[in-house]
Amino acid sequence: MEKQITLTHDGLELKATLHYPVGQHDLEAKKQAIIICHGFIGSRIGVDRLFVKAARALAAQGSYVLRFDYGGCGESNGDYGALGFNSMIDQTRTAIDYMHGMDCVDPRRIVLLGHSLGGAVALMTAVKDKRVKRLVLWSAVGYPFNDIVRIVGRSSYDEAVTKGSTDHAGYSLQPVFFDSLMQHQPFQSATRFGGEVLLVHGTSDELIPVDYSFLYQKVFWTRSEGLCDKEIIFQAGHTYSSRPHQEEAIRVTSEWLSGLDRKQQEWHHWSI
Repeated sequence: MEKQITLTHDGLELKATLHYPVGQHDLEAKKQAIIICHGFIGSRIGVDRLFVKAARALAAQGSYVLRFDYGGCGESNGDYGALGFNSMIDQTRTAIDYMHGMDCVDPRRIVLLGHSLGGAVALMTAVKDKRVKRLVLWSAVGYPFNDIVRIVGRSSYDEAVTKGSTDHAGYSLQPVFFDSLMQHQPFQSATRFGGEVLLVHGTSDELIPVDYSFLYQKVFWTRSEGLCDKEIIFQAGHTYSSRPHQEEAIRVTSEWLSGLDRKQQEWHHWSI
């Protein structure tokens, strides 16, 4: 079952879709909650319906899944180019509030799944909000300012600074948007997240270098707690736009999360 909902955040109406667990699962047990964070000027649908397919597959494995549009994107109101990175972190925390408030959700299994810029947002949210226990980063941005300026073009950034805004694919990006990107360094902050991490990246990513995932893993490995696994998908592009690549990213993510649950149950039985 899927339900269309509206989250309210600081005057914004964030349109969202909540997927309920399906299949033969323990009806009494509290379930994992997964929140999908889309990327730069994206939406909760995803390129080639990536997030729709991912949410339905993960719900079929027994999780609640919430995918939502950031302010100014998809069906949500607001001005994306005037809100910036900090607002996206706060909007994500509003989504966490919603899921955490559900009696049927296991607070020990709240997951953020972020793609591209949404990956950087998910990481920085997890650093700030200790309710996040697991992170799945698909093709995550590593240097928000540099990466987004490279995508929109230096001339567009210069136009925003000198004229007050620049048009990119119909979005008016303002200096405050770019300034907010400068304030966050995910690679430096990664060590402050103590939970479990899965990195997924394609070797043919044309926007965010696959090397970022190798660097992320090295940083996460320096932590005193929390595991970090990595899956590199051969010839996958930035948005996993072929069916085999979509299915691989979703399968790897589902199996990784299921594996964590098994380990948690085994540890619980052993400790008893």
